[in-house]
Amino acid sequence: MTTIVPTSEEDPALSVVRFTSELSWSDAGPEVVEQQVSRLCVEAQECMVMNRWLDLTSLMLTSADIVFSNSKVSEKDLECIFTVICNLVTTSRSPDEELEMAKLICAKIIQQPSDKPALRLRILFNLYNLLDNAYCRFYVFMKTLNLAISGKVTEHVIPSFKKIDSFLKEWNLEVQDQRELFLSVANALKDSKSSAKDSFKFLTKYLATFSDEDTYKMGEAKEEAVRTIIEFVKAP
Repeated sequence: MTTIVPTSEEDPALSVVRFTSELSWSDAGPEVVEQQVSRLCVEAQECMVMNRWLDLTSLMLTSADIVFSNSKVSEKDLECIFTVICNLVTTSRSPDEELEMAKLICAKIIQQPSDKPALRLRILFNLYNLLDNAYCRFYVFMKTLNLAISGKVTEHVIPSFKKIDSFLKEWNLEVQDQRELFLSVANALKDSKSSAKDSFKFLTKYLATFSDEDTYKMGEAKEEAVRTIIEFVKAP
């Protein structure tokens, strides 16, 4: 049987669980609300006591959709809630656990890219800065990039492209991941009139990752090769 260590009501994680669970069950009767909130808070405490941080992350994210769609919750409060959730990655005990926690958070944040996209990006930027593992950072950066493209807010991520070279050194990516990165960056830049040359540059970098040994993979690059030529012709 689990022994629950008394946890202060001021504990940020527990406060978030209480707040979001109250929102989730707000349409039920008072007794049901109290029962469910109590159950979830006890479950959260158990996770803390047993160092089950991945489970706690999952628990705290269960009400994320409701919190985002609730008009009574301000963007400032939303950002605070997810700052607490993102901070859980600092408790991870291994790179694998850190990655799994990051994946859970990203999956929730990118579900509805057109709903408060700038806020969702800020949450992912914050998550990125909390991560220790290089591959985890790359993973979150790619999710951030894809969210920006889907949510049509690429202007928020374009400034970071100036640091791609230093990111590549930090992340130490395999060729396939480099391809994915260069192509995604090019896609983010292609709709920006002032970034046509940069889009062409990253398309060229993408194509440069294919060597003679990759002949069997060149089929996937044909469309991008055509686009590269078009971008080159259009570039001033």
